[in-house]
Amino acid sequence: MIDRDRFPVDPWRLVERSFDIDEAGVTETLFTVGNGYLGLRGNQPEGRFGHEQGTFINGFHEVFPIRHAEQAYGFAEVGQTIINAPDAKVMRVYVDDEPLSFDLAEILEYERSLDLRDGVLRRHLLWRTPSGKEVRIDFERMVSFEEKHLALMSIEVTVLNADAPVTISCQLVNRQDGEDVYGGRPASKLKAGFDPRRAERIEERVLQPQEFWQDGQRSVLSYKVTHSEMTLAVAADHVVETANEYTARTLIQPDIAKNVFRVQAKAGVPVKVTKLVSYHTSRGVPAAELVDRCRRTLDRAGAEGVATQYAVQRAWLDAFWDRSDVRIAGHDDLQQATRWCLFQLAQAAARADGLGVPAKGVSGSGYSGHYFWDTEVYVLPFLTYTSPHWARNALRMRVHMLPDARRRAFQLNEAGALFPWRTINGEEASAYYAAGTAQYHINADVSFALAKYVRATGDVDFLYREAVDIAVETARLWNSLGFWRDEVDGADSFHIHGVTGPDEYTTVVNDNLFTNVMARFNLRFAARTVREMELAAPEAYRLMADRLGLDPEEPEIWEKAADAMHIPFSPALGIHPQDAVFLEREVWDLENTPDEQRPLLLHFHPLVIYRYQVLKQADVVLALFLQGNHFTEAEKLADFQYYDPLTTGDSTLSGVVQSILAAEVGYQDLALEYFLDSIFVDLADLHNNASDGVHVASAGGVWASLVSGFGGMRDHYGELTFDPRLPAAWPELSYALTWHASHLDITLRRDEMIVRNRAGGEDVSFSVRGTAYTIAPDEELVVPLATQGPVRPGRPTLQMFADARREDGTLLSASVPTLTASLPVVTGPTLIGENEPHFDA
Repeated sequence: MIDRDRFPVDPWRLVERSFDIDEAGVTETLFTVGNGYLGLRGNQPEGRFGHEQGTFINGFHEVFPIRHAEQAYGFAEVGQTIINAPDAKVMRVYVDDEPLSFDLAEILEYERSLDLRDGVLRRHLLWRTPSGKEVRIDFERMVSFEEKHLALMSIEVTVLNADAPVTISCQLVNRQDGEDVYGGRPASKLKAGFDPRRAERIEERVLQPQEFWQDGQRSVLSYKVTHSEMTLAVAADHVVETANEYTARTLIQPDIAKNVFRVQAKAGVPVKVTKLVSYHTSRGVPAAELVDRCRRTLDRAGAEGVATQYAVQRAWLDAFWDRSDVRIAGHDDLQQATRWCLFQLAQAAARADGLGVPAKGVSGSGYSGHYFWDTEVYVLPFLTYTSPHWARNALRMRVHMLPDARRRAFQLNEAGALFPWRTINGEEASAYYAAGTAQYHINADVSFALAKYVRATGDVDFLYREAVDIAVETARLWNSLGFWRDEVDGADSFHIHGVTGPDEYTTVVNDNLFTNVMARFNLRFAARTVREMELAAPEAYRLMADRLGLDPEEPEIWEKAADAMHIPFSPALGIHPQDAVFLEREVWDLENTPDEQRPLLLHFHPLVIYRYQVLKQADVVLALFLQGNHFTEAEKLADFQYYDPLTTGDSTLSGVVQSILAAEVGYQDLALEYFLDSIFVDLADLHNNASDGVHVASAGGVWASLVSGFGGMRDHYGELTFDPRLPAAWPELSYALTWHASHLDITLRRDEMIVRNRAGGEDVSFSVRGTAYTIAPDEELVVPLATQGPVRPGRPTLQMFADARREDGTLLSASVPTLTASLPVVTGPTLIGENEPHFDA
């Protein structure tokens, strides 16, 4: 999947040995450096030939009115999109006034690398100029994890075989409003075509200039966003190190600041320019105040010294890898990809500091910089079990969103709060409610992540002091949204209608299984939390009850609804239907769907897709993983075998969950196949959209596939359990977990599982395949393993259901909604199990 001559295997670095302008978009994403607040795409410092010359700041956005072709009450009204912030990456080199330009330059040596141990992007090249001069250029770029608002970059130029005039032009450029004025190319010119996952483009000017000035080698630009009224300041200092003679020139305008260094370079005598850059943003502070903050950041960094910033970065990442690394013995290619994915999670979340984790982190403008439910389900587990403070910060973002969520619930005639499906500022930004607002399950996803965090960390202070509001308000929504129905057997049941589950190829349905299962969890968690608070923290309970107007009878009401929640089941097929009518639809014949018609969302109208049994991503299967303690082994196997052949893989969120369940039910080779598709989704650009940014949730899912899939870790009810499934070709898998105050190191081999509890923690109780253990601090325990679980060959196919009949007695049939000729031809359906593919007219 990857050209290993160009991208060689290195377990600690991502390395590129040659540059391809046509693939600039993908490599810009792959070589992004960021810290969760600030992200600099891996653009070349020359500032040319970029897919997207991107500088992104988490939460820095513009708003715009959503124009619906046909308006209706309650539609989302205000869209939000991340802004491409002013670009500080430009450091251009001229020799004999000839610019280094990759479309014309003769490059004798080239290597670019992202070192995952120190978070530094490095580039080395040897350039032969048209006049025959050989020039060595070494470049570095780093975004600090410790100093949230600081980025460092340097360029060292050495003319090896002659004296020559060298010019280094360092720039701050407002590309958002002048993208192609200073040598860039808009992304739309490089990659045309419809794709709803890309960011909106606003034609009018977005950044209104405020202060802009230079003082010595310090340059400052600042702006106010036209409609969101957010403010931004960027400032840069420049340090020149050389034994050559040089002069400095400056230029300042509202949208560009230049610091130009003209050097009379002697042969073999290097010139190095280091650029210290600070970004600050705010939702209410004037730009002048942000300029002062930039000054302080630069003054502090300058006083401490550049070398200190690199040393601190390395120490920070040493600690990160100590608590986060996952090691796959004997497979350096997988090791490289795994570490790259985990590093992306750090770059997306580490310094989000109370903001959300965007779907693309700060690596690109895909999905407009929005936060989704993906964070809670796919990213929060990694944060919770490795860097719990980051998880707490991400959950606090949801606490801050509650006022908007309450207003949204009221607008939709519901009690409590309804979190938005996609947002930056807390307001729903999805213009397509069927696959957006209707995904009410986000309420349960947020509460689920909160419960997992509290149970894994024991942080009840956070829960009782503020996060309990999430549990209560989301439970209130379920109680309001659902309704009771008298069944023929005399038992009452609780139903939830008109919702969309995680599978966006099936929308606005009744009794979506995932939604109902997760809502049941949400209701029980809220009731249990409130009752425990009343006993264990009466003062916190009183404050909460006053703050939320809690009726003492509400917990009992929530529990009754949870206990009566309708969980769809088909006795005829022996599976859980995805929703009330899912099994009544015809089956989409994915096996005979042409590759050129994938992904389906880019080639078929939604109404076509909605009529079929076909999944964008795992829906029931995700419920089987998250709430696996409520399903039997037989149910999991049957459900997986039915839904796996119907799942397109059009979503990068699907493969990781399918991998986890495939491993659990015994399809171990298939589990590894899904894992490989997921771990290389960006590195090999498997979905042809890596240029829009990193698939952050998929990277989080890679961790879950390793730890929960192959490692077999679960923590239902807050109880730590393991049932490993080590792939046959892997001699060893090792990972770390943070559990309450303890740090566990776990090593899995084919015949044993080794658990070490580091010193300084507390006793940890867990079980392995039903056998209970307790391990003390600074103790190691070896658990023998007789097998690695059940093994089933191949993969599930629809042939397994060739003779299956629905509840009404009809046989399942499969088809592809494609015209076979220029004139309509009507043909009958093909029963599952027949050999010939069928194409509907």
